Amino acid sequence: MGKTIRDVAALAGVSTATVSRVLAPETKGVTEETRTKVLKAAKSLGYRTNFIARSLKTRSTMTVAFIVPELANNFFMDVAEEMGEKLITYGYTMLLVSSGNSTEVEKKRTAMLADRGVDGMVVIPASSRGDHLQAVADRGIPVILVDRLAEGANLDAIASDNEKGAFELTRALLGDGYRRIAFVGGDITVSTARERLSGFARALAEAGIVPEPGLICLGGMEVQDGYDRMKTVLENPNPPEAMVAVNLMVHLGMERYLLGAGAQAVIAGFDTSEYTPFLPGCRYIAAQNAVEMGRSACTKIIDKINQKKSGFFPREKYGSRVTRLPVTIIRHEEETNGTKPL
Repeated sequence: MGKTIRDVAALAGVSTATVSRVLAPETKGVTEETRTKVLKAAKSLGYRTNFIARSLKTRSTMTVAFIVPELANNFFMDVAEEMGEKLITYGYTMLLVSSGNSTEVEKKRTAMLADRGVDGMVVIPASSRGDHLQAVADRGIPVILVDRLAEGANLDAIASDNEKGAFELTRALLGDGYRRIAFVGGDITVSTARERLSGFARALAEAGIVPEPGLICLGGMEVQDGYDRMKTVLENPNPPEAMVAVNLMVHLGMERYLLGAGAQAVIAGFDTSEYTPFLPGCRYIAAQNAVEMGRSACTKIIDKINQKKSGFFPREKYGSRVTRLPVTIIRHEEETNGTKPL
């Protein structure tokens, strides 16, 4: 039979309330000597916290859900890894859930997670729709957005400076002498795609260049989308000199098509990964700070959860603050040696 909190209290010579304080995620109101004594007693008895019982008592499951559009995206997983590690230091566990790039699936899964009592949610929205996320927040469950924004959701968000990143990527290509530059990929219902397209267009406008309609090749945010868009670009009778890829997944698809077609290109795109050195067309990368995004997301959602626990959770004033993280432009010299424009 498993040991109980009373057994630990008896062995340590303290009250059960003191044991509860010591074993809580954030130990408060006990001396270091008492804490050491309780932990030693718990270890010697092989005591393990009954999280179900604790949840019933505290009305907290000590879990934070992270809902992402897809698990195959390296950037999303880098954010998840950092956030998950930092949540552990607060005594929380992260539940990682995919929406499959579907707003309807996202709606069902956020509702399910809310019903199961998660303490908070961090969401990378699947699209521009956010009414269902606001509905979760209106139930009193802290929700923040990461990477993307959503209309109809007055929620705090942490995102990269996508517009400036795309602006700087395009300027780098312009600085190398390229004038006919294409923008490839992007679902304009997704805020990151809209912002990056805006930065691209601003850089061209400042250079006195009017974007050619045939060089704005939108459509999707995944690998297959990049593959399909690259095929369209190659079939253009007057193909571009260089390209800006909306994200890493599209960039990978573009490179995959180039490999099969035996063609070359100059590409600047968002997000770096372990795959980047193997992308022969890669000239520039706009590197987002996934580590800082994960840390900031953890800090913000924990703050919201603590506000709720303390009774000061102003739903009517909840959110609408967007924190923008800087993007770093990296040139991949060795990967582009010998690369020629299409």
